Formats: sequence, C-alpha cells, structure tokens
Amino acid sequence: MLTNQIILITGCSTGIGRALAVEYAAQGHRVFATARKPETLADIAAKSIEPLALDVNSTDSVTSAVSTVIAKAGRIDMLVNNAGYGQMGPILDVTAEQVRAQFETNIVGVIAMMQAVAPHMIAQKRGRIVNVGSISRILTTPFAGIYCASKAALHSISEAARMELAPFGIEIVIVQPGGVKSQFGDTAAVHVITKENSPYQRFAKGIADRARASQHDATPAEIVAKQIVDATTRDTAPAIVRVGHGGNLYPALKRLIPARMLDKILMKRFGLSNG
Repeated sequence: MLTNQIILITGCSTGIGRALAVEYAAQGHRVFATARKPETLADIAAKSIEPLALDVNSTDSVTSAVSTVIAKAGRIDMLVNNAGYGQMGPILDVTAEQVRAQFETNIVGVIAMMQAVAPHMIAQKRGRIVNVGSISRILTTPFAGIYCASKAALHSISEAARMELAPFGIEIVIVQPGGVKSQFGDTAAVHVITKENSPYQRFAKGIADRARASQHDATPAEIVAKQIVDATTRDTAPAIVRVGHGGNLYPALKRLIPARMLDKILMKRFGLSNG
C-alpha cells in the first residue's frame, strides 16, 4: 500500500469529496481538501487536512491552488478530481448556457486540473490521478442526458489519459459510483430545467424523481470513501473502481438487457410510460 502521500482533492465541501479527505487523512496521508468556499471545510481542518480555496472553472484559481500545494508540500502524489454536479431536465428544455456550464465543471475543470498537476508528476516520474465519474456514464436515464453525457466524456478523457500518461509513470483510476448518500440529489434538484411552455410539464414528478434518484437506498459516503481510498492506495491501482448502491448491478443490467426493453423499464421508472 502507498504511504505518506500528498493528495489534492477537488470538491470537498460535501459528500464523497469530504468523506475522502477524512478517510485519506485517517490512513496517514497529507490531504489538501479544496472547495470554492474553504470555510465550509473548517470542521474537518486538521494537521493532516489543509483546507484550500479552489474553483475548477477558474484558470487562476487552479494555478494558485496547485502552486500552493507544491510550495507547502514539495510535490503532489495523487490528484482526486471529484468536483462536479448534475444538470437535470429534458434535452429539449436545457439551454446552451446550461450545457456549457455542465461541461465546464465536469469536463473542462477536470482537464484543467490534470494539465496543472501532471507536469509535476512527470518531473517526479510518478503519480496517480483519480477521476470520479459515475455509473450514469454507463446506464443513461431520461431527464439526465446532459449529466450522463458529461460523465461519458469524463470516462473517455480518463481512458485516453491512462494510455497517454503511462510512459511517465502516472496512473489513471476511474471511479464509477452508484448511489452515494450526499447532497447530490438536492443540488441536482436545484439544477432541474423545465421551460414554462415545455411539453414535459406533465412529467414534472418523473423529472424530480430522477434528480433525487441517486439517494434511494444510497450507500453512506463514509463507506464509499473507505472503499475508494483502499483501492486507490494499492501499490498498483485498478483501472476502474465501482462503489455505492447499484455500482455493479446497473452496468450489468445495461450489458444484459436488450436496449428497447431497458428503455421501457427506465421510462416507466421516471413516469414516461403514460405519455
């Protein structure tokens, strides 16, 4: 197992990111836990957890955060790209600006972090980048198409980077969480889009249900964090880590159930079968 790692984590204000910061620190690593509002991390700040301001959508903020970690710790052994949110709503109702915002955070921000950290890892000839994706990349659902697309893009970027960075001693780990107990559902509900004159008005309940679907029978973030930490600190990390409620089940359903049949199941689940 890896020991005494210097770890930079994005999106630590709630949920998986916060739990990861606590768990990595508990296992003896030095953690730089980041959030747009670092004051939200005051209650977990400790000798081994240092709160740091970071907005992945700001080039200056990314550069400043990475420079701060290097100045304080001398290196970055592991980057955990966890920051992200879910844009919910019918494809026909989501605006171009909302699509761009979703991809800015979930994709462009991740790439910016990788580009900022990777040169330091290349110089030290080793490093590990953990990108937190979603099983939504595999099992696409109605009313979450933009979010699912952003996670599919994240997985593709990660797979390409896994090959491109291997010659420099940098490993890429893709985490595919299922349902994890967090504020994700509440945040997603805030980002639900339904236009005033939308033909989807009568499906409002299904759209709301999809926004909070990840919280049904969700696995506590602390349990998921321990599984992720245990996997990502192995001497040789797995390429893919699946955790949380449905993390293994839903990809299996996608693989085993014919597409049209799966469509009908998901349409019924989110209230589209009576349209």
